[in-house]
Amino acid sequence: MIRFADVTFTHAQSGRPVVSNVDLTIPEGDLALVIGRTGSGKSTLLNMVNGLVPHFTGGTLRGEVRVNGMDTRTNAPRDLAGIVGTVGQNPRAGFTTDTVEEELAYTMESLGFAPDTMRRRVEETLDLLGLAPLRHRPLDTLSGGEQQRVAIGAALTAGPAVLVLDEPTSALDPAGAEEVLAAIARLVHDLAITVLMAEHRLERVVEFADHVIRIEDGHCELLDPAAAMVGHGLQPPVVRLGQAMGWEPVPLSVRSARRQAVQLRTATFEAPARRTGHDGVATVANTTVTYGHTGALRAVDVQLRSGQITALMGRNGAGKSTLINVLAGTRAPDRGRVRVHEDDPTTLRGQALLRRIAYVPQDPSDLFYTDSVRGECDATDRDTGQEPGSALARLRQLVDTVDPDNHPRDLSAGQQLALALAIQLASAPDIVLLDEPTRGLDYPGKVAFGSWLNRLAEAGCSILVATHDVELVAVIGDRVIVLADGEVVTDADVRTALTSSPAFAPQVQKVLAPLPVLTVEEACSL
Repeated sequence: MIRFADVTFTHAQSGRPVVSNVDLTIPEGDLALVIGRTGSGKSTLLNMVNGLVPHFTGGTLRGEVRVNGMDTRTNAPRDLAGIVGTVGQNPRAGFTTDTVEEELAYTMESLGFAPDTMRRRVEETLDLLGLAPLRHRPLDTLSGGEQQRVAIGAALTAGPAVLVLDEPTSALDPAGAEEVLAAIARLVHDLAITVLMAEHRLERVVEFADHVIRIEDGHCELLDPAAAMVGHGLQPPVVRLGQAMGWEPVPLSVRSARRQAVQLRTATFEAPARRTGHDGVATVANTTVTYGHTGALRAVDVQLRSGQITALMGRNGAGKSTLINVLAGTRAPDRGRVRVHEDDPTTLRGQALLRRIAYVPQDPSDLFYTDSVRGECDATDRDTGQEPGSALARLRQLVDTVDPDNHPRDLSAGQQLALALAIQLASAPDIVLLDEPTRGLDYPGKVAFGSWLNRLAEAGCSILVATHDVELVAVIGDRVIVLADGEVVTDADVRTALTSSPAFAPQVQKVLAPLPVLTVEEACSL
């Protein structure tokens, strides 16, 4: 179905190959998972299949990429649209209509489908991805995760033979991710659709893969999933647990790991303490926010403590981003009181804002205003009075694949996120607000990110992280607040919150339950 024959691609800007001498075949009805470090070229490889590389990106493509017999060099993306469905890292950037139902129908309408076929496929896709309650909603009122599901649905309705997905679960809550992955698996098994998927959250997807394409230093290798999990730092927790315990074969799923952990679950475990924090640094009191007729927050009461990392969790559309926004001062509440120390965050400006609040939104490119990575970092150093090169050094702690001379909007999603973090966390403010901060970050990047947040918390910062990444929360979290339908339903220490909910339990907890073990490091202490 997909054939790469001695393919090398070089960006016009850098003059260096992104991938070199790629030679592999993905058969029909295969789910091929693409893995690699942040910025390693995963998105480039995917976009060769739909023709965006090189027709849209420019650059030099040598060799041949064929999809269902069609050469992507001589067929433009519009010629491949009926064969290849694509969902990029930023779903919002691909929307062309106003409402969910219209977006699902748009590709079919462009390809000239009959009205009755369009209606039937829209209904099937609404049910498949749980979008029926949103069918008439404007796209710009949806949460990031809801937008992700709509984008996947829009790619599916035209009935493509190949589906290209760039981090399709990165903005989804655990339950939503399971639903989407189950739907994708049905497409592969029942309809023989070929899926090429790039993901960093391998704990969610590796067990579904037929093959894994591993990209390292520009070279691509097609591997069996078990073989692909050896010899690098990209293993999900269940694989790292199996390797630490010497289990053979190394498990790829929670189910297979539990079968090898029978004796381990009989051990005794004394849970180490996490930070409790002190002194309320921010207060949200009886706060309500509505968008039209939709209640995003309903009389919410929350206090954040200094020296503590709080995870904000909940289903897509539960109100997490709205709570972040009212604390950041970018959205005034309709009712209630919001304070950071004694300041109303909507009134803070300039240096007063930098000292009080650091905020990274879901789309980090909103923060960029210069024409190079170096320019962003230099401006940050000047604004915060730090030594020249400080922001760039912080960026390289998270990802070391960024060319400082690149335009910020030419970076991958993970690289953009790392740049936004390096900028916003420069001034060690009182409160740090992060909305889905690990989208696009690989496992080593998350380790560096977690160490960074821990240092900030030890220095007295209060950190609120809105995230669906339960593995991150298990490692760095002290406290968990769960929102549901705009209301706080859980406010507990991280161990209590994650062990009491199957939806939010990390992989190690699922393997070793009923022991309240959250991480591989804790499991190794048994």
